[in-house]
Amino acid sequence: MPRSGSTPPGGKARVPAGPRAALDALLAEPAGDPVRRALWLDTLDQRLRPHLPPGAAAHARLANIRGDRLVFIVDAPVWHARMRLASQELVDAARSIGLDVVGLSVKTTLQPLRPLPPAQATPSMSASAQSQLAAALALLRSGAREDDPAREGGDRPAGSRRLRKARPDPASGAS
Repeated sequence: MPRSGSTPPGGKARVPAGPRAALDALLAEPAGDPVRRALWLDTLDQRLRPHLPPGAAAHARLANIRGDRLVFIVDAPVWHARMRLASQELVDAARSIGLDVVGLSVKTTLQPLRPLPPAQATPSMSASAQSQLAAALALLRSGAREDDPAREGGDRPAGSRRLRKARPDPASGAS
């Protein structure tokens, strides 16, 4: 009987495809070196975070290890100064986890250190459009229907008159 092709020769089943399988395949190749380094730096950042100055954890992040120096990025100059003051403690903490570093560099960035969640786009409306939308919603919530025979003349209840804006007096506007 011919083989169906559902299993490769040798009887081993195929590994299911998916994000995890794709990541594993990438990390198995030399092309995964930048990903491996980013994961390693993230792990080191988490291990050094408890040694950061008080309050700096939300404003500083380990960006790189360049040669024998730790490179941190911060989001404001005040955190730059605090990180420089705590450099010896951070170098000692890095040495205690096995890194061979002798110094610290701090860079200040204007970009957020962690990606911000995507903001929901809200269309801008004029005040007139907002008030008309609110009136339409109130009408819908009240249960009134457009084809109600008690309503004549479009949106106005029977017997009501349309209000007009008062025109500005031409004599009062000119001086």
